[in-house]
Amino acid sequence: QSLFFFFTMKMGGALAVGSAFFLTTVPTRTRKRVLVTGSSTGIGEQVAYEFSRLGAHVILTARRKQQLKQVAKKCLALGASSAGHVVADMSNLTAAQKVIEDVRDRLGGLDYLVLNHVGGSGQFGPFKGDMAAVTSSMTINFLSYVQLTASALTMLRESQGSIVVVSSMSGRIGGPFTLAYNAAKFALEGFYSSLRRELRLQQTNVSVTIAVLGYINTDNAVKKVGDKIRMAANPKEECAQKIVQAGVLRQPEVFYPYWSLKPLLLFKEWMPGLIETLLDKSYILENIL
Repeated sequence: QSLFFFFTMKMGGALAVGSAFFLTTVPTRTRKRVLVTGSSTGIGEQVAYEFSRLGAHVILTARRKQQLKQVAKKCLALGASSAGHVVADMSNLTAAQKVIEDVRDRLGGLDYLVLNHVGGSGQFGPFKGDMAAVTSSMTINFLSYVQLTASALTMLRESQGSIVVVSSMSGRIGGPFTLAYNAAKFALEGFYSSLRRELRLQQTNVSVTIAVLGYINTDNAVKKVGDKIRMAANPKEECAQKIVQAGVLRQPEVFYPYWSLKPLLLFKEWMPGLIETLLDKSYILENIL
């Protein structure tokens, strides 16, 4: 217990220093060109607002036009140099490719590609062999990310830009009842951690930041699992701040909430059985099975 307290105090000091560094090094107005996927609501919406406060040119994309228009309007009010939107369904890889073409036509390039959208036909519950749900999740939550990256990589090389990938603890620790989603997140982790190393070996100055998130209080997440897990949701606004901070500072990874996730992932390497048992106790099985 005392060792854990010492560890957390040391890491807390380091985190405070990092936050101070962010405040003193990030320019107040960047005017960078930013694409945020899944930005009509939730984490993506908040990320768009954070970049808007930095004066970025923001392009939003999601399926719901009216919500995108409302978010774009608020982005301008918060200080965005410009704010546009593209309606697209990421279950269609051709549509994903066209989003990047639209960004190129509008902005002439891209500095930040923020991959945040989530979807799929699967429900929270036991896997019953539904391959359509697996295919849907892998297409939206993994393959469309890769398609967007492949289409944007030339622009990102030219701008020496950044890729920010919103992932999850579900991509680090396998868990029950969201198997198709977990599989897509594990695929994201593998692809983008490998891409980061490949770009570095090619001496290509494009950064890749993976955001590993816990339970965040987005409407979609709370509606889906709010009555199924014993866990407090964390604020999406602070989550977005941490994601943008890590992306701007070109950090390889960011964890939020840090003090819930990072120790959990560390201890899982030493005591995997114990950690899985503790996590299993967080499920309200009578509302799931």
